[in-house]
Amino acid sequence: MTLDKADLENFPVAPFFLPAAWRTDLMAVYGFARLVDDAGDGDLADPAGTARTLGVDPAVPAPPPPAPGAPAGPPTAVETAFRLALLDGLERDLDRVFESALEPAAADRPRHPLMRALVPLVGRHALTPEPFRRLIEANRVDQTTARYPGYRDLIDYCRLSADPVGRLVLSIAGVSTPERVALSDAVCSALQIVEHLQDVAEDLARGRIYLPAEDLARFGVTEADLAAPTAGPAVRALIAFEADRARTLLDRGAPLVGTVRGRLRLLLAGFTAGGYAALAAVEAAGYDVLAQQAKPDKRRLAAKAAAIFAKGR
Repeated sequence: MTLDKADLENFPVAPFFLPAAWRTDLMAVYGFARLVDDAGDGDLADPAGTARTLGVDPAVPAPPPPAPGAPAGPPTAVETAFRLALLDGLERDLDRVFESALEPAAADRPRHPLMRALVPLVGRHALTPEPFRRLIEANRVDQTTARYPGYRDLIDYCRLSADPVGRLVLSIAGVSTPERVALSDAVCSALQIVEHLQDVAEDLARGRIYLPAEDLARFGVTEADLAAPTAGPAVRALIAFEADRARTLLDRGAPLVGTVRGRLRLLLAGFTAGGYAALAAVEAAGYDVLAQQAKPDKRRLAAKAAAIFAKGR
């Protein structure tokens, strides 16, 4: 199930201490983001069924399912065309979400159940389509862009793939301001970069590298080095450098926590702590992100969240 993946994230998606209405809304946003990511990564449980649900042109054939246990690899041309068609179908369904929110009686209802779950919160919080469209566009970029020349290029990608989620959280909580949005963007971009560091081997298997090419050259790291079973000294130095960058972004955005109160403050402390805990896991692994995926320790995450909650950053 798409929503079951929430427990695998570095941060709490919709923890128990939030009001029930907030949890429902946050899970609806997560369900959308996860659905779009799974469509873009080829990870849907039933891609052909999803295509039928969305009314994707049957002339765009679904690729055959992978052999059981087969590792993910770079997408074929057929797979890329199908993923792009799915993303187009999801964007059309997103149009139905907003049409249904504006004219419930007259509009064509969204076709996918995870998209239908967005309709109530769009009207309740006066959300706009832009952050949702950005998440879809990020996955289109993934179909056509597998390398990033510089750090700024990667940050531009994070503006599509990560920052919209934080903006939606602020809107749902009713506390969105330009100052908070800027801080949230820093936290969300940092969380995305940390996830890229955790997933270097998995991303490479899919044909993607989210480490800036200019940094690979600076540290003398080749793609063959990233394909090794363990990280050599140059790769470790590169990952340590990128981890420091992510920590700087987190430090820049962490004061967001101190701008709110109550349960929202605890939620944002959990998001931020998830990034710090993941960075700590990468460091504890000696920056060898190739031998195994560095996952944050839940107790360390909880302790860090409590500290950030108390200090407000």
